Amino acid sequence: MKIVISDEALSWFKAEMDATAGDYIRFFARYGGSSPFHEAFSLGLNREKPHDIGVETVIDGIHFYIEKDDEWFFNGHDLYVSIDPNTEELKYSYQK
Repeated sequence: MKIVISDEALSWFKAEMDATAGDYIRFFARYGGSSPFHEAFSLGLNREKPHDIGVETVIDGIHFYIEKDDEWFFNGHDLYVSIDPNTEELKYSYQK
């Protein structure tokens, strides 16, 4: 499993979340909404220090990660983070 962040998404994190080198951005399973794999769960994100990293990608010193406890949510798929050209917001896709 891996996390892939597009150049456009990286720019979004820097502009919208003021992310800079040394920051940690966590992707996590949250109750509510839906996802391709789990009804009543969706993907959340926030800035927080890790406890037990399962998957991590570091770009420009920014750490994007998923805790081991949240790996179940991805059902063995890689997480791709890009920008939706219509809304200019983050877009998530999952690929094996």
